[in-house]
Amino acid sequence: MAEAGAPNGTVVTADEQTAGRGRQGRTWTAAPGSALLFSAIVRPLERRHPLLPLAVPLAVCETAELLRPEIECKVKWPNDIHLDGRKLAGILIEARPQEEWAVLGIGLNLTIAENEFPEELRDRATSLFADRSAPSRVAAEARVALSEALERWVEADSVTILAAWRQRDALLGREVSWERGSGVAEGIDERGYLLVRLADGERVALGAGDVHLTSF
Repeated sequence: MAEAGAPNGTVVTADEQTAGRGRQGRTWTAAPGSALLFSAIVRPLERRHPLLPLAVPLAVCETAELLRPEIECKVKWPNDIHLDGRKLAGILIEARPQEEWAVLGIGLNLTIAENEFPEELRDRATSLFADRSAPSRVAAEARVALSEALERWVEADSVTILAAWRQRDALLGREVSWERGSGVAEGIDERGYLLVRLADGERVALGAGDVHLTSF
């Protein structure tokens, strides 16, 4: 739809997902009625949009906290939303800068009981609610809330985005490792790169497209 010229703000949602694609070739699936599966088109991409990968998680956090005001969400760099140390939502942004558009792909677990997650994910994934008493109502409220939050955060200035993201940094002060090293996470720089202090005291900046964290 983006390639065909669909306008800015076009949103596509689904009730079920069987073949979602994430970073590093991962898959993402969702049973019927269990998650908000949401893709939105942003166009045109402009100079004020370089921090979209940071802005979108902030909108997702706000949405989750609006639906459940007692919780506090964190962002695990670069694109996972965590609740109590478990993954609540994932984000994948696919951009075509030369064509001046991007698609913001978001999956937010809404109504999944712990025993409904695959066994290997039960200690790493979570849901906003643990039952399906009113899945259609929850999904409808989530769609509206996320649309409104994205409208604000996509247009926010970089100072506001960076400050808010740093308040939600799930990795700050944590040991992290990747394919070629390990160290202690020290936040993000002005570009949104992850800053890591190595054992020898050197600090490196890791880009989301260049590194895959293997543990934290």
